[in-house]
Amino acid sequence: MKIPNNTRRTILLPNYSGDLRLGSPSAGAVSKRSIGYPKPSLLGFSGVCVIWNTATTCDLALLFSLSLLVQGSFADQGSPNDQKSSENLAQLSLGQLGDVEVTTASKQPQQVQKTSAAVFVITQEDIRRSGATCIPEALRLAPGVQVPRIDGDHWSISIRGFAGQFAKSLLVLIDGRSVYTPLYAGVYWDVQNVMMEDVERIEVIRGPGGTIWGANAVNGVINISTKSSSEAHGTLVALGGGNVDQGTGDARYGGSVGNNFNYRIYGTGDMRGPEFHSDNDGFDRWRMGQMGFRTDWKCGDKDNFTVQGDIYNAESGERLSLATFSPPAESTADDTGYASGGNILARWQHTTGEGSDIQVQAYFDRTDRQDLELGETRK
Repeated sequence: MKIPNNTRRTILLPNYSGDLRLGSPSAGAVSKRSIGYPKPSLLGFSGVCVIWNTATTCDLALLFSLSLLVQGSFADQGSPNDQKSSENLAQLSLGQLGDVEVTTASKQPQQVQKTSAAVFVITQEDIRRSGATCIPEALRLAPGVQVPRIDGDHWSISIRGFAGQFAKSLLVLIDGRSVYTPLYAGVYWDVQNVMMEDVERIEVIRGPGGTIWGANAVNGVINISTKSSSEAHGTLVALGGGNVDQGTGDARYGGSVGNNFNYRIYGTGDMRGPEFHSDNDGFDRWRMGQMGFRTDWKCGDKDNFTVQGDIYNAESGERLSLATFSPPAESTADDTGYASGGNILARWQHTTGEGSDIQVQAYFDRTDRQDLELGETRK
């Protein structure tokens, strides 16, 4: 195969920076090939090789061989990823990425390369760099997850294309606690408010997970894991604002009692303005306040106890189209919905041996929601 002179071709190669000299000077071609790459991406390929002038099949084969050699050298460097650190996954090789442990696929820690599911992991570093201010915005980082925004306080999040405000069959867990509502077998995303600085990782499985998690996991599973309180010592205050996110504030304090008991407490407040509407009616304003705590106690070498809880109060605006029995057969109504609730979770984990443990978890969740079209009080 011949590539004509003065033709530009782009080839993806692993991380490398320098010059490569190929081709035959006797053929009258310029033999210098300029290669420049940014840092590797999540999959280890983020380089662009721009080739000018004459290139032959031999040149392309040599470039491909070089890519394999350079990628192999990266796979031999470094140690397996420490899941407890906030190391950027983009700095890992393909071999190291396969060693990242996830728990969503089989309810126990397992290396990604040994899972039979389509798993994607969003780390704390990814969230920090993206600037996401809520869980739905962070989920936009995962491929195959559709996250359209309906208005200022409603989201349509789905996997495999089944989108809508009342999309169902998608299991969402926060620290092992299901936030599914039996009202319509879905999730109220506007009240799933987690302090973004406390998120350790978000594991997303695209595809059926019903054999492990039950019937509500037909389209996928989203597992949100927060940091242990031992990783949140000290004081943290974060403030923000803008034309849509008009005011956001987070405060957290963490500490320890002795060497084995750690705790953290936090509070958040958010005010979100309306989206653009042609009639300039800002009906979709959103306000929410939330506070909570988490404690972790390590009792000996084999037992760990966790107790955590949250309470929240929110109000959100919405506009509905209601059917009528007289022309024009439809009317529009604006309303403000109110939601409040809380939860408390307790978990005991006992290590029985290398690679095996026993885990017992129980939680209580209360929801009180009153909207124009739907209402729910659940314990």
